[in-house]
Amino acid sequence: MDEKFSRLNQYRSMWVLVFFDLPTETRVERKAAARFRKDLLDDGFGMFQFSIYTRFCASRENADVHTKRTKRNLPKKGKVCIMQITDKQFGMIELFHGRKETAPETPTQQLELF
Repeated sequence: MDEKFSRLNQYRSMWVLVFFDLPTETRVERKAAARFRKDLLDDGFGMFQFSIYTRFCASRENADVHTKRTKRNLPKKGKVCIMQITDKQFGMIELFHGRKETAPETPTQQLELF
């Protein structure tokens, strides 16, 4: 089968990235920020960095579902950015711990139910 038309190829599968900067000065703000992070984790996102969460999606349609879900859970205050990129684009990431380059994590296979 031609990889171009494969169900899980690098141009069709997507990554959803959520970047956020939420206020945490008051108890209510801390609770809202914790709730937002918990909602991301419950939706299958993983922490990439402290305020950057990522989720692998098998298709653009699936990425749209998770983007809409994240929008529904937005806190009242703070800045949130949601970005969708292809697996091919995400695969070009360069990661470093200090000056030592590290390999990016590979996505786990997710079960899809129809």
